[in-house]
Amino acid sequence: MRTKALTTLEELRRAVEPALDAALPPDAAWPATIHRAVRYSLFAGGKRIRPVLSLAAGEAAGGPRDEVLPLACAVEMIHTYSLIHDDLPAMDDDDLRRGKPTSHKVFGEGIAILAGDALLTRAFHLLSEMPPEWDETRLRRRVRALALLGEACGTTGLIGGQVEDLESEGQTIDAAALECLHRAKTGALLSACVRGGAILGGASETDLASLTRYAAAIGLAFQVVDDVLDATEDADTLGKTAGKDRTTGKATYVSLHGLDRAREMAASLGNEALDALAPLGSRGQRLAEIARLIVDRDS
Repeated sequence: MRTKALTTLEELRRAVEPALDAALPPDAAWPATIHRAVRYSLFAGGKRIRPVLSLAAGEAAGGPRDEVLPLACAVEMIHTYSLIHDDLPAMDDDDLRRGKPTSHKVFGEGIAILAGDALLTRAFHLLSEMPPEWDETRLRRRVRALALLGEACGTTGLIGGQVEDLESEGQTIDAAALECLHRAKTGALLSACVRGGAILGGASETDLASLTRYAAAIGLAFQVVDDVLDATEDADTLGKTAGKDRTTGKATYVSLHGLDRAREMAASLGNEALDALAPLGSRGQRLAEIARLIVDRDS
């Protein structure tokens, strides 16, 4: 099953990479420094889980891949922007990301900040580029997905979760507060990937409800597994500094619930995601494979 899931992931990744390349100026374009910095982080590696989820959701809804590719590119740009900013000295102060020196270690803090800004800006610019010949249905779907993504990135989503993450360092927070933090910081963008892809694929409201439940479960599972890996794997495996959460005194699912219980929670959330896909039948197969891969991953 894992081999099949990895094949699915790789096949969808191959669709994303050239689309990302085409969506950005070449690294020699003026001003060259910022374009080199943007491309350094965006093409540093990574599993492309978020764009793959968008494409798989669009396919589950029955839509053509090219309708969803702009969203797939946009969510990966936004994810990369968040990593660049997250690694800055003012945030997590990390020197390693995806096995390479972080953006600010290579280009300096100022350019790293601007590289993140450039990726966030380009993501929404890309989604706003709608051909004049599009009919009203396609326009409405794109605008709906764009609005959903904007909400996921804002102060009730990714940014709000990051604020709570910073403010909770060294503090004692309960399980409900930790879940709220991570549903915003990690889960909101993952949910927007799935829901936005489904909308662009023309999903019915019934299918969208099922996919929303799937996204909520898999979004939280992703973070629980991240916490487990931070506590159990080394930097070479993770491609980033290991044990960082413990060092900085961050509340995690492992620190709050213990390692065994955190693993159980991840498995339970994975099962919730699979249950949510049941009404889709075979159309949800690729999303099910991705869910299993997220829960069982080792990096």
